[in-house]
Amino acid sequence: MESIGIIGIMIKDRIKEANKTQAVLSKHGNIIKSRLGFHEVSESTCSRVGVMLLQLAGNNEDRQSFLKDLSAIEGIEIQQIKFEY
Repeated sequence: MESIGIIGIMIKDRIKEANKTQAVLSKHGNIIKSRLGFHEVSESTCSRVGVMLLQLAGNNEDRQSFLKDLSAIEGIEIQQIKFEY
């Protein structure tokens, strides 16, 4: 059985946590098939909260290693969706 993994990440303070999050994403870039990121922007300010959606490839061991590294970052929340077919 194959699966498609989708990970949602909320970065609660982009200024504080973005560099750490980017380092983990780069380390595990070989399993990230798609990446979408967004945050609120206005003419006067840029939100400190950001959200990313990632579609993951790789085997279960690769995914678990990625999630372990992400979970070590304080100030982010992770949600998972797994589709099996």
